[in-house]
Amino acid sequence: MKYSQIIILLLTIGIFGFKNTKPASRPNIIYIMADDLGYGDLSCYGQKKFRTPYLDQMAKEGIRYTDYHSGSTVCAPSRCALMTGKHMGHAYIRGNGEVPLRDEDYTVAEYFKQNGYHTGIFGKWGLGQAENAGSPEKQGWDEFLGYTNHVHAHHFYTNNLWVIKGGKTVQLPIDSMRHSHLYVMDAAFDFIKNNQAKPFFMYLAITMPHAEVFAPTPESITPFLTTDKMSAFPEIPFVQKAGNYRSQAQPRANFAGMVTHLDRDMGRLMDLLKSLNLSENTYVFFTSDNGPHQEGGADPVFFDSNGPLKGIKRDMYEGGIRVPLIAWGGKVKKGLINTDVLANWDFFPTAAELTGGRKPLNLDGISFANSLKGKPLKKKHESLYWEFYERGFDQAVRLGDEWKAVKLSAKGGKLELYNLRTDLGEENDVAAIYPKIVAKAEKAFAENRIASTMWPLKKKK
Repeated sequence: MKYSQIIILLLTIGIFGFKNTKPASRPNIIYIMADDLGYGDLSCYGQKKFRTPYLDQMAKEGIRYTDYHSGSTVCAPSRCALMTGKHMGHAYIRGNGEVPLRDEDYTVAEYFKQNGYHTGIFGKWGLGQAENAGSPEKQGWDEFLGYTNHVHAHHFYTNNLWVIKGGKTVQLPIDSMRHSHLYVMDAAFDFIKNNQAKPFFMYLAITMPHAEVFAPTPESITPFLTTDKMSAFPEIPFVQKAGNYRSQAQPRANFAGMVTHLDRDMGRLMDLLKSLNLSENTYVFFTSDNGPHQEGGADPVFFDSNGPLKGIKRDMYEGGIRVPLIAWGGKVKKGLINTDVLANWDFFPTAAELTGGRKPLNLDGISFANSLKGKPLKKKHESLYWEFYERGFDQAVRLGDEWKAVKLSAKGGKLELYNLRTDLGEENDVAAIYPKIVAKAEKAFAENRIASTMWPLKKKK
């Protein structure tokens, strides 16, 4: 048992003189994270090339957040921020790579498990593999089916899916000619059905629409083909390079097919929860891990995947880190649009408040549970912080709902300042006009960051 687990257990049983009170009927929580889905890839966020009616319905029946952010501009650190409630200035994993969580890292899954919840993850874990400390069963998960490895998760036709069996993460024998998303969704729906009588937490880490660009079934792309099976979109075929994604003659039709297939699955999820009489006691959150990608034939320009925002995946501008968030079910107030400045490291404290558990310590996140009821936040962020290593050392900080500061290695680390109220697309650097705001941003950069001995990762020779 981890030291952090022992402390939580002692607090729970009251040895330190505290009483842990919980509501009689604790809600279920489902957190759904798509992979590389852009801010503008849903029609309720402005997508024009195709429609996502079920997620649009989810937004109408719940709350659509317009200023929610990922933990990072790439996959692994974004997922680390979600799981640990820590932003990139404090998180252990701050970049991509097969770096596992440590024993001392305390995850939201462990928190749920220690508070009597059954936990399951389906899709991409990416924070540890079977042989190390980050293995899913060692980080709070009771059930798992999906990818442990980032590289494998780039491909949908694979023999590298894993499950927890007998208390260990082991490889799952599968038909590699079946799209992996279908396995993931089958397992997720079974998890809900099998655990409907007990409180559960499910993390559905879907790998679509991340490259490679292949829709799950032929029927997925049918709406985007002409009668002679040609793409309804003007296509630029993607040709495989050595060790890269497979060739794809119709990447645009397949991308639209991936997102709309995912949308239909969200409709199936809502229907299942309603049919099991779980929807009023289950909070569902739908988001993405970072901005849209352009590998494998994906075309964020054609689909306007970043919407009104500047930048894509790997950028520190809003298009790389601002993502959709839809909250549905439970006690969520219907039909609202929320503009609070939030990030995925806020989920951990929010989940703790929703489930009536003790507030976790030493988190960077704030609870946005009040916003689910249509009420003002109890506390707002003074700042939000990101850093990124693949292009040197890039940083970004948000100061409230107005100011955004960016430092990029490619531009010599010179601070850029944008007023997002008047310049959402971050086109006009106003650093020279507002020296006091620049000074405030510099202070936020310094105060939010604890230097890491781990990052940037040393390249193997």
